[in-house]
Amino acid sequence: MPKLRVAHRVRRTSAEGPGERYALWVQGCTIRCAGCCNPEMFDPERGEQVSAAEIAAEIAAEPDLEGVTFLGGEPFEQAAALARVASAVRRAGRTVMTFTGHTLERLRASADPAVHALLDATDLLADGPFDRQQPGSAWRWLGSQNQRLHFLSDRYAADDPRMRGPNTVELRLTGGALEIVGWAPAVRRFEREGPARKVRSR
Repeated sequence: MPKLRVAHRVRRTSAEGPGERYALWVQGCTIRCAGCCNPEMFDPERGEQVSAAEIAAEIAAEPDLEGVTFLGGEPFEQAAALARVASAVRRAGRTVMTFTGHTLERLRASADPAVHALLDATDLLADGPFDRQQPGSAWRWLGSQNQRLHFLSDRYAADDPRMRGPNTVELRLTGGALEIVGWAPAVRRFEREGPARKVRSR
C-alpha cells in the first residue's frame, strides 16, 4: 500500500464534516493560500510517513463513525494514497469528505488518474482556495464565500440540515498541548487572545 505524508490525525470529531468522523490532515501544499490556518502544513517534507493501510485500519477500528474527512495541506497532492483509504472506507459503508484548494472543474480536467480515483471515492467535496477577503460562508465547515460544497454521491444532499448552521469548535487537551479542531475564524481569534501550543483547523 502507498505511503502518506501525514501532518495530524484525530480519530473522532464532529467539527470536520457531518456526523462523527475520523479527520486526517495531510502534509504538503503548493497552493499556499494567504491567511491559511495551517501554514506549517505547506512543507511536503514535514509530518510523518504512514501507510494508507495503517490509516484505513485505524478508521475501521473506530466504532460508529459516519466517515472520514481529508484536510491539509492539499489532499489531491497525495491523491493515489488517499484514494486507497477512501475506497476502503466506502466499502465499509462509511462516507468520505475531502477539502481541496482546487476547484472541482480543475480537478475534473486533470490528466492524473489518481485525482479522478479520489474524486470517484469522495461523497462530499469542499472546493476552492481560502480567500481571506471573503470570510464566512452560507455552507457549514467552509472558510470563505468563494468555496463550495459538491454532493458527489447520493449519501449527502444540499437540503440536509447539517450542511447549514453554525460551525463548531472542539478544544482538546492532548499530551499537555491545547488543540483546537474546527472552524478557522475561531482558531484565529483564539490565537490572538490566548496561547495555543497546537492548532488544527481547515
